[in-house]
Amino acid sequence: MAQKEQLQKHLKERWGELFQISYDLFLYDVTSTYFEGKAEKNSQAQRGYSRDHRPDCKQVLIALVVTKEGIPLGYEVFAGNKHDSKTVETIVQQMEERYGQADRIWIMDRGMSSPETLKLLGQDNRRYILGTPKSLLKKFEAELAKDDWEKVRDGLEVKRCSSAFGNEQEIFILCRSTDRQAKEKAIRERFVQRIETGLGSLQKNCACGRLADVKQAERHIGRLLERNRRAAKFFAIEVKEQNGAVQLNWSKLERQLTGANLSEGCYVLRSNVKEWTPEELWKAYLQLTDAEEAFRIYKNDLELRPVWHQKEKRVKAHILICFLAYVLWKCFGQMCKQAGLGDEPRKVIQEIKKLQLTDVILPTRKGVDVRLRCVSTPEPDLAMLLQKLKLKPPVRLAPNQDL
Repeated sequence: MAQKEQLQKHLKERWGELFQISYDLFLYDVTSTYFEGKAEKNSQAQRGYSRDHRPDCKQVLIALVVTKEGIPLGYEVFAGNKHDSKTVETIVQQMEERYGQADRIWIMDRGMSSPETLKLLGQDNRRYILGTPKSLLKKFEAELAKDDWEKVRDGLEVKRCSSAFGNEQEIFILCRSTDRQAKEKAIRERFVQRIETGLGSLQKNCACGRLADVKQAERHIGRLLERNRRAAKFFAIEVKEQNGAVQLNWSKLERQLTGANLSEGCYVLRSNVKEWTPEELWKAYLQLTDAEEAFRIYKNDLELRPVWHQKEKRVKAHILICFLAYVLWKCFGQMCKQAGLGDEPRKVIQEIKKLQLTDVILPTRKGVDVRLRCVSTPEPDLAMLLQKLKLKPPVRLAPNQDL
């Protein structure tokens, strides 16, 4: 892995030469990949929060920095039980050593948000746009109820708010999505309905004497709320013994339900880029989807997961090869974009796969066969595609050369 740093520096130079990439926005995100096997010889293989829904397996974290075009700039591997926010300092230092610090805006999701992250990004004139935990919406309940939202597009509104912590260097952007609101409301109503149905059944059991013990009723209620914890805070429940029978009373907490109605579909961004409009900040934050898309390609197309290697060096080599494969993927995507073919190379690659390599064997009078490796002539549509990409496949390959 000694060549990893040199490779990343080389990529920085080549990206600039080939595609005139801008480095004004750094999009940072973290994912995990799990191991098949015990991975006992890898100290970084630990159990932690699994994005692959495999908490039973050990994993490592992979931190990735990309540009606003989704171009990969660098990555780092961390222990699988490390919190996302604890990776920020290492990545920021590495990127600043490689690309400099001036005129950089860091964009990170809410998993990176922590007091330590904010302190780091608030130093040395760094600039940032961060997602925040949903719990922060409580500080903006009054703003959520107002009608001074700014429409960005159909189904999305934003508004600018002053700092909730008295920091004049920061601003907060409230965002409200209609689609997200409908989804969160449907989820909440489903869990509320489940609790109502369960409490109704328990109430009948108490009334007919099937539940004659308070502690037994409390255990039933506890299990019901645990299964539907997302809606548990919306209910006030009282269990008591009266005249030798268990009495169960419950009601909905309207104030909590009203607050949920206001906050559903909403999220908060915080930033020290005060000269941008709320719309510009939201659009910049939305580009984090490029980092998320990178991880999807990593895991699915490039087969990053699962990791079958057990030794730490081999694991890191596997991740490096996947990173370089993704570099080639994005490089080809930029070539497609320049050719007016969009920046998604998957379909183009499928078309190019139609090129075939054929071995032609010619016998001679001396008994020695002459073997020629010939490349098939592309069909007219494929030939036009290759011409747009400025690619010219060879007619013939050397005996030991692959296409």
